Amino acid sequence: MTATTQTSADPDALVTQQGSVLTIAVSTAAAGTSLSDDALAQGTLALREVARGEREVGAILLVGAGANFCAGGNVRAFASADHRPTYLQDLADTFHRFVTALHEANRPVVAAVKGWAAGAGMSIVLHADVAIAGTSTKLRPAYRGIGLSPDGGMTWTLPRIVGAARARQIILTDAVIDAEHALNWGIVSEIVDDADVESTARTVAETIAAGPWAANGATRALLTASPSVSLTEQLTAEAASISRLSGSPEGIEGVDAFIGKRAADFAAARQN
Repeated sequence: MTATTQTSADPDALVTQQGSVLTIAVSTAAAGTSLSDDALAQGTLALREVARGEREVGAILLVGAGANFCAGGNVRAFASADHRPTYLQDLADTFHRFVTALHEANRPVVAAVKGWAAGAGMSIVLHADVAIAGTSTKLRPAYRGIGLSPDGGMTWTLPRIVGAARARQIILTDAVIDAEHALNWGIVSEIVDDADVESTARTVAETIAAGPWAANGATRALLTASPSVSLTEQLTAEAASISRLSGSPEGIEGVDAFIGKRAADFAAARQN
């Protein structure tokens, strides 16, 4: 790769990079830890850089900079808009550009889900490959309570994670989901002490980023496609993927390292 790793030491920055982990703070302490418009815009730009190969990233970490992961959209801003339908359309379009960029970056996504993940915050969690929750973490659709329908892909992701019947019940009753239920239903991957949520999520992201990026991307693509294809189609896709990867620099390094009984150096292989 010819791109250079970008880093930021600004603790207040919404988008930062340490090593191969790109961190996006989807909310700030302002406005009740609501979804940050600036984070969406800056995050979308950074994620598009990843997709174009202009930014060297092995994993994406989503965090909340305030007390919660994200308490949803800024409802006060909704209320003060000159024309609410136009404002909400623009807001949803901006949010959806971020979600699309998150998927097109094709890097494993880890979410540090502390406190509340409500509305748009819950929608974002549902796009994570690995979501780390705290013991007091709670999730809630929250749209119904203000007379709106979901955005951010919730009506697409949630049925695929928990099943159609449970997804309908959760969204239509505006259910509050505690950490244990979120774990049992497959919404989050692990529960840790509240104080350890972000550090644990960062460790997971760093572990993933230290591995083979091409294999990680191919695995995500296979997992994303699997609900909508037949077993035969999935087997064909898996065969093509493993064959292609075996001839890639990382694939060659991984197999050779295994035979040589040494740790694979995937970072060096990517430079070839």
